[in-house]
Amino acid sequence: MRYRIRHTTTYQYLEPVAVSHNVVHLAPRDSATQRCLRHELTVSPGPAVSHERRDYFGNRVGSFTVQDHHRELVVRATSEVEMRTLAAPDADATPAWEEVRDRLRVGTTPGGFLPLGPEEFLHDSPLVPTAVELAAYAAPSFTPGRPLLAAAIDLNHRIHADFAYASGATSVTTTLAEVLERRVGVCQDFAQVLIGCMRSLGLPAVYVSGYLETVPPPGVERLVGADASHAWAAVHCPGVAGTHGDGWVHLDPTNDCLPAERHITVAIGRDFSDVSPIKGMILGGGAHRVAVAVDVIPMAGR
Repeated sequence: MRYRIRHTTTYQYLEPVAVSHNVVHLAPRDSATQRCLRHELTVSPGPAVSHERRDYFGNRVGSFTVQDHHRELVVRATSEVEMRTLAAPDADATPAWEEVRDRLRVGTTPGGFLPLGPEEFLHDSPLVPTAVELAAYAAPSFTPGRPLLAAAIDLNHRIHADFAYASGATSVTTTLAEVLERRVGVCQDFAQVLIGCMRSLGLPAVYVSGYLETVPPPGVERLVGADASHAWAAVHCPGVAGTHGDGWVHLDPTNDCLPAERHITVAIGRDFSDVSPIKGMILGGGAHRVAVAVDVIPMAGR
């Protein structure tokens, strides 16, 4: 399966911007299940300085500075990826969750999905603090001796059932505690609830940002720009291949599924703050509007 992804972000400013410096996570990662065949980032007005590097988590990170005065900034990322699916492991054959928790207390071996060990994703992060309330919410899924993946899949299902999806219901200032209390949010919130539950039980979990191919209902024309960025989580199951060939099993609570070839990974981190698609600083500008258009397009020969 191959996809072409177009992600366009347009900023319009009330007053001229003198300088704009931005950092982007828009280039898909390579893994056992996906390969980035092409990635191009274009910026208008053209940047005076641009650079790409790998961050702490192995993500491709772009940065650029625009020094021409402007009232509009357009950032367009175009990528092509090749996807393949690995069979999900037998959830009931995975180790008991307490066994995994206890093993991590004395160290373990890094997995191939990440350049870091699972221990890196056990602790509080800026947007996902551990909490007794999160552990309590997870408890009905994580009964004594239950296989880790079976418990995690059950938690994934419960979040999907218990939380309502509502675009605009949360913002960058909404806390995880508020999401847990209100039971409403978007994909980023649901991923972070799952991550917070896992970490509050002493189990590692990773935030995954990316894209999801959406399929319109029969007879409905596909709308250009109607797709969106997506987010889900990955949990560590030592000793199993995982859905990405490395002991990490991806879970999507928004759609109550194990991500497969329609889920395209861009970046991973502790939470959304590590992998924001675009963030930056400007000098000037005043009030502004932002518009985002995303297309995930299956390519011929899929």
